[in-house]
Amino acid sequence: MTNFLTARWENLIMANYVIDPAVLESYLPAGTEPDYFEGKTYVSLVGFMFLNTKIFGIPAWPFHDFEEINLRFYVTRKEGGITKRGVVFINETVPHRAVAWLANRIYREKYIAIPTKHHWNTDTEQLQVEYYWKVQKKWNHLKVSADGRKEDMRENSIEEFIFEHYYGYTKISTLYTDEYKVEHPRWQVHAVSSIDIDCDFEMMYGKNFSHLADQQPSSVMLATGSPISVKWKRSRFQ
Repeated sequence: MTNFLTARWENLIMANYVIDPAVLESYLPAGTEPDYFEGKTYVSLVGFMFLNTKIFGIPAWPFHDFEEINLRFYVTRKEGGITKRGVVFINETVPHRAVAWLANRIYREKYIAIPTKHHWNTDTEQLQVEYYWKVQKKWNHLKVSADGRKEDMRENSIEEFIFEHYYGYTKISTLYTDEYKVEHPRWQVHAVSSIDIDCDFEMMYGKNFSHLADQQPSSVMLATGSPISVKWKRSRFQ
């Protein structure tokens, strides 16, 4: 299967919020159902770096390294006897208009382009990973401190639930959904010791998510990341 995009996703912060599944109904692609962990549904505020980005194997200069911030939730799709676990994006934020335009034009995703930046201190036993994005005149941020040691994810853990989704689903209309596949090895994680989140959820993601600004995430994770590939082929279904 041909790779549309390859890159390295590195230092992924996931701040996970319990949410009423009724809030997600209007965003749910046809043919999918909310995915649950221990009876709860989640949205995740995510920050990470795209590094060494290539399109069909060609370096995507000058857009080969950039930050992405997104808000996503988790779904399943049953196909025959197989259950596929995937992600739906409420919004994806990048710093380059060309990247946002391409994703929206070709794949009808929900990208916006606004200023972003990051700061890492990964040369010590205690990691500092920070992502920033500018909404109007205010810099929002997602920051963590974490143990420099990497650990394998535990089986049946919340970390495994959040990270082990290998399909993406895009709501094309009330009737049609596109499915694509993302491949990467199982990630290792760092134990997070402190968090600092300042996000204007209403401005970024709409009134349905405004209450998250006053809600503490139920968990925050930092994954080391890895090379990834996004497949060119997309399947459309009802």
